[in-house]
Amino acid sequence: MSWTLYILPVLFAVVLIIAAVRKVKAYDCFAEGVKGAIPLLYSLFPYIAAVSVLTELFEVSGLSDGLRRALTPAFSALGVPKEIAPLFLIKPFSGSGSLSVLGELLSNYGADSYIGRCASVVYASGETVFYLSAIYFAGVKDKKPTLPVLIAFAANFFSAVLGCLFCRIL
Repeated sequence: MSWTLYILPVLFAVVLIIAAVRKVKAYDCFAEGVKGAIPLLYSLFPYIAAVSVLTELFEVSGLSDGLRRALTPAFSALGVPKEIAPLFLIKPFSGSGSLSVLGELLSNYGADSYIGRCASVVYASGETVFYLSAIYFAGVKDKKPTLPVLIAFAANFFSAVLGCLFCRIL
């Protein structure tokens, strides 16, 4: 067995020991924290539901396929394999959908191929923008998401393109 299996149990035990030494009621503190999470979950639910529905509609409507076909020449010009265009498009919307696309790409082309390496980098170099935006903007009072979402899209895009460039070089 690997020593990494013991990290979380040891960390948990250390926290409990420190709480006991400081005479802090760890379970009561945990329960109090959970109470604070319930209102946050209540405020997050509509945003997460909207993102989930819109992501599914994006796929089912065929919009993602049309967008992928339209962007393939641009991806090719940037050195991004056309095979990973679906991953580029689904990653900002759906983590599980992008994991499925990544698995399909790796099984078709192999993990050590250029396409496999690029797909892995694209998957790891970005985040699901709308999900994180929904979580963040559910907790803030000033809801002006346009600029932060555009910046997050640009960061995801450029990090993925640079990652593919590094995969080509290395």
